Amino acid sequence: MTFLTSTKLTSRALLVVGMSLLLSACFLMPGKFTSTLDLRNDGGFTYTYDGQIYFLGLSKLAEMSADNETETFTPSDCYGEDFEQRDCTPDEIANQKMEWDNGAASRAEKAEKQKSMLKAMLGGLDPSNPDSAAEFATRLSRQRGWDQVEYIGDGMFDIKFNITSRINHDFAFPMIEGMPVPNYFVSMNRRKDGAIRINAPGFAPQQGGPILGGGTMQAIALSGILSESDDNTPSMPDLEGTFILTTDGEILANNTDEGAQPVAGGRKLEWQINVRTTAAPTALVKITN
Repeated sequence: MTFLTSTKLTSRALLVVGMSLLLSACFLMPGKFTSTLDLRNDGGFTYTYDGQIYFLGLSKLAEMSADNETETFTPSDCYGEDFEQRDCTPDEIANQKMEWDNGAASRAEKAEKQKSMLKAMLGGLDPSNPDSAAEFATRLSRQRGWDQVEYIGDGMFDIKFNITSRINHDFAFPMIEGMPVPNYFVSMNRRKDGAIRINAPGFAPQQGGPILGGGTMQAIALSGILSESDDNTPSMPDLEGTFILTTDGEILANNTDEGAQPVAGGRKLEWQINVRTTAAPTALVKITN
């Protein structure tokens, strides 16, 4: 009995799955950053983000898709009945080549679907176009609050965001015109009783966004599996930052290590974020207006 298996075929299958997860889960991720939220009893708030934002769609993800589309036939490994790897016979290689050729139409169709999905998730941006990064920066710069959007390269942007408003409505960061953002870094949801639920799902590497119950980092974890068999998988940014919430409202709940600390004008909650963070920052604050 002869066993024909292939680590390459396995990696290709994982690549397709990984691409799908990455496309559906995470596009924007924080790198090194400082983020603050000042929430006042009268309903006023100021939110800032100063640091790196990694845009996966403008990094190696497009190259992964392109390589998957243009990949050439490579013989799979062959194994004997004792599960020991051996040289493939000419007939076995010919059969593998025939199966590869027969699957060409299916691979091309999948590649085209991946390309269309990627472009749709990027709000119409074509990641294969070298001008897409500049177009994305221009798009962000038009929006209120985005004071600096500088492209560093390989999907990384240097961001300065600052916005002051009133919490008469829900708030989330980042919000990008014409582009779905399934994994917000920070969100505030106002309740009818005056309580404000503050969550920062994007600041926890083991939590991630809402997709697949933490799908952002599940997708990244899968990309790590892929990287063992594919040198072209995207490298992820080093997550390291600080999220600080200050308020003169009533802090009803929070998950900081130190709890609320007194500061001028109220109290402060502080979260240190890194790759070892296990829980997304969260707090519940009640304001009077």
